[in-house]
Amino acid sequence: MVSLKTIAKTCGVSTATVSKALNDQRDIGEETRNRIKKTAEELGYFPNAAARALKTNRSYNIGVLFEEEAGSGLTHEYFSGVLNGLKVQAESQGYDITFINTCFGNRKISYYEHCRYRNFAGVAIVCANDFNDPEVQKLMNSDLPVVTIDYVHHNCTAVCSNNIQGMEELVKYIYRQGHRKIAYIHGQSSSYVTKDRLASFYRTMEELGLTVPDEYVRPGAYLQTKEAARETENLLQLREAPTCIIYPDDTALIGGRNVIIEKGFRIPENISVAGYDGTRISQLLHPKFTTIRQDTERIGSEAAKRLIDTIENPRTAFVERVVIDGILVPGQSVGKNLRQGAY
Repeated sequence: MVSLKTIAKTCGVSTATVSKALNDQRDIGEETRNRIKKTAEELGYFPNAAARALKTNRSYNIGVLFEEEAGSGLTHEYFSGVLNGLKVQAESQGYDITFINTCFGNRKISYYEHCRYRNFAGVAIVCANDFNDPEVQKLMNSDLPVVTIDYVHHNCTAVCSNNIQGMEELVKYIYRQGHRKIAYIHGQSSSYVTKDRLASFYRTMEELGLTVPDEYVRPGAYLQTKEAARETENLLQLREAPTCIIYPDDTALIGGRNVIIEKGFRIPENISVAGYDGTRISQLLHPKFTTIRQDTERIGSEAAKRLIDTIENPRTAFVERVVIDGILVPGQSVGKNLRQGAY
């Protein structure tokens, strides 16, 4: 392994000068600093992680809290995209990521205790089963730099998908296709994402002069095809059935789609459907889903950038809410409604 002594000998300077150059200290000339950095790169120098941590009092390791209640884990397309964006950006800035757990041998420890044990420089809360869990709250209220995904907390920078804008665009697109009877099967009511989407749905419908019967808004859960199927069947049985149904996500929409087909109806000729997330499978099925594609890679990347900035510049850091817009994907599952009535 290339050492500071090797670089110093090659450049004809002291190891102290090499250390200053690689740490961007200002008490050496720019020409010398650039020459040393170029030599270090050519020789393939990598700083020793333990030595760097001792020198900077920073571990260059970010803890990631990821608890996904639907049971999809890392196969969850939305969160896998966010995690990849986070990982790529963190690594490009010289940081590693490690998942947080609550087990230490045979002993159970808190999230915060695990973070302290691992000496994490900061924490990214990508997903938590319950943000009101005292252990999660303790982590967010701690002295550690923390960034959250799709959840706003007074003590943490939050990076969120623009769910308000996404739902508004989706409803207005459906409206332009001639639909006036629009139903919405939403995700868990306790979710911050659901609250934003639901409020945007009602507000947009009101702006368009449309009434929303109570039975048109049905509780469901993210990524749950069975619940979506059950609520779809309930909607289809209404005397004044909707002409279009919005689902909490593209996976849940598949459950609704299956019921619609089993009932002998065709999409979008008899009834239209729309999803959310813009997953790959949503564009492989026929008809292709109308959906909102979330920029998951950018959400993860921005989360890493903001967190690392807070870690490295604590004096100038402040709590932010960063909102990332989604993109409407028209698809084929929302058709023109010419009759204004139910199927």
